[in-house]
Amino acid sequence: MSHAAFELLENSLHPMTECLTPQSARRIVAMKASDEVQQRIDELADKCNEGEMSADERAEYEMFVWVGQYISGLQASARKMLAQA
Repeated sequence: MSHAAFELLENSLHPMTECLTPQSARRIVAMKASDEVQQRIDELADKCNEGEMSADERAEYEMFVWVGQYISGLQASARKMLAQA
């Protein structure tokens, strides 16, 4: 993710992170994909690396990547909030 894209993401998350409590921030930091979701992501990543993805699978994989980046940004904001608390 480019610096500009990360900055845009961080700015879009700011209003949400203003509502965090230490407890909710810790829960966000601890978030991770379920085993079922992680298995699907791994399967799609393998297909992507092997060049064997359908258009639907590519769209699904791109959605997982986008959601992962969004959650990572939210987790970074939650960590920052906890560090300042």
